[in-house]
Amino acid sequence: MAPDFKLHSTPDQKLQLSDLRGKKIILAFYPADWSPVCGDQMALYNEMRSFFHKYNAEVVGISVDSKWCHYAFTDNRKIHFPLLADFEPKGAVSRLYNAYNEEEGQSKRALFVLDEEGMIQWSYLSPDGINPGADGILEALEKITVKPQ
Repeated sequence: MAPDFKLHSTPDQKLQLSDLRGKKIILAFYPADWSPVCGDQMALYNEMRSFFHKYNAEVVGISVDSKWCHYAFTDNRKIHFPLLADFEPKGAVSRLYNAYNEEEGQSKRALFVLDEEGMIQWSYLSPDGINPGADGILEALEKITVKPQ
């Protein structure tokens, strides 16, 4: 079962993972909003939202950046999914998912696909400097989606 959490999704709102039950969830942990690889990764997932929606899936980004940093990044890059601030205590949620880099003080680049019940069905840890893309996510969604007979 994926550990539950509640983090800022905007400067004045929080999102709780368990509130998203009934949908598949793609948790995308990443190091930092304004880094080139992270920016490209989040932009890709933003463009892929319509494909994710075909599987009844929503993407949620998580990093240790502050809610204000996320607010500026989301506005600048026109991101249309929540970026959650794992800011204080720093990296607490990333640690729950074993996706925190103690040495760097930031989230690792880790992906988790949860089913509608909140069970982790797939995960992937990518090197920080490499955009993992969306192929693995789409394959995982395909595997856990029940096909009509």
